[in-house]
Amino acid sequence: MDSISQLPDALLLGILSLLPAKDVVATMVLSKRWQFLWMFVPKLIYDDSYQNIEFERFSRFVYRSLLLHEAPVIETLHFKLGPKSGVVDIGVWTRTAVKRCVRDLIVEMDCCSSSTAPVMLPRSLYSGCSILVKLKLKKVVLVDVTSPFSFPSLKKLTLKSVKYPDDEFVQRLLSNCPVLESLYVKQCIDDNVTIFTVKVPSLKSLVLDNLVFRSTDIGSGYVIDAPSLERFTLHDAYEDRFCVIENEMPNIVEAYVDVAYSHPGTILSSITSVKHLTLCITSSEVIIYLTIHSCLYFFTICILDFIFRIGTNKKCVAHHWKELGVLVSKPVATNIAFVLYSVLYCLQDAYPVGIVFCSLVYLEIWAMETEWSADLNLLMCVLRNSPNLRALKLEQINSVPRQPRSCWREPSSVPECVIWSLETLEWIEYEGAEEEKKIIEFILRNAKCLKKATISTDSTDPNEKLEMLKALSLFPRRSPTCQLAFD
Repeated sequence: MDSISQLPDALLLGILSLLPAKDVVATMVLSKRWQFLWMFVPKLIYDDSYQNIEFERFSRFVYRSLLLHEAPVIETLHFKLGPKSGVVDIGVWTRTAVKRCVRDLIVEMDCCSSSTAPVMLPRSLYSGCSILVKLKLKKVVLVDVTSPFSFPSLKKLTLKSVKYPDDEFVQRLLSNCPVLESLYVKQCIDDNVTIFTVKVPSLKSLVLDNLVFRSTDIGSGYVIDAPSLERFTLHDAYEDRFCVIENEMPNIVEAYVDVAYSHPGTILSSITSVKHLTLCITSSEVIIYLTIHSCLYFFTICILDFIFRIGTNKKCVAHHWKELGVLVSKPVATNIAFVLYSVLYCLQDAYPVGIVFCSLVYLEIWAMETEWSADLNLLMCVLRNSPNLRALKLEQINSVPRQPRSCWREPSSVPECVIWSLETLEWIEYEGAEEEKKIIEFILRNAKCLKKATISTDSTDPNEKLEMLKALSLFPRRSPTCQLAFD
């Protein structure tokens, strides 16, 4: 122990920062050299599950150690708390922490039971954190405040399964973070927010994650105004929602868009300067299907009404057939026009006409088994409008048993990037289907600058894998230096 005690304080404090707070405080009994050293540790981690300590003892320990801590600034204060942590205790600890000049505050609740009382953070959190740089909250409730508040130094904010007073509070919270650069939001059931508005001029990184179905999801979504954004991730699994980007984001570098929206086009048209793009977009085929069937339903109602009015009067059949032409032709024509408009609108909005990804060099598309045809159409649209693309990655997601796939038709013209700039091709979960072969053969036959094509499969059958490799090896390659790797 003497050799360790000879180390400088800065190094010892760095080592202690890696330990749970309970172990840090316990070092005070080692020697006089260590008696007060723990009081200046810049990072404190309080975990109520550590060593299965009784909660009453844990609560007293947290409160006393925070009061005795003498470091002018706590770089990181981390609470990892389970269901047994009381609401009052967390409020007291947070108020105490705010007074200790914390730069990085993390409050993570692990409430497994829905009956657990909600954990509400005190109002002092909004008024006393002038030097707070990072704030991470998980499964807590933010209370409303009427007085003005601000986080003048906050640069990184993480909100996981947090509940808010209402929509207006979210907008007010973010607008009072003038230097915020990174925002991560994972929504939860009954978070009291219908439209999550993000209007932060300084924001550079944004992650929006919504994987749970909520009764309020119909008509809900996101509104974004972040002109300085550089990295954007949107993961929303429900088609009844939306994302509106009010202004273009000219500084965007990386984007990950995984949505089930009926009209995702507004997102793509706002990120045309992106360099690295990952897409997984549900097609509008379901919308088209429902629209057409609504028209057929309307036509059926017209026919039934016509039959009912004819009744048993056979003398009027000829007259009524003529009447049917008058009564039905106009509404049917109107509905057919509506169907055609809806189909064109859905297809156009899935990929708006006229957008060009001039800076795009890396494209990754996740192809859903149920959306095979639509994903291929999306792929060709992006390829046609990405003249400088260098890397292409295709990954299949088989969430359901294998389905029959529509036949892929080779485009009449080869996208410019395939000929002149594409250098690498990667295909994940290749199955060797005819449509897959046609796509790979099309790229290999036309890619003049292709350096490497990597194909991987989940098949464990050595004979099946050998047949796949043989078929791929026979495809002509326009690039003389192209290497084929198969796994």
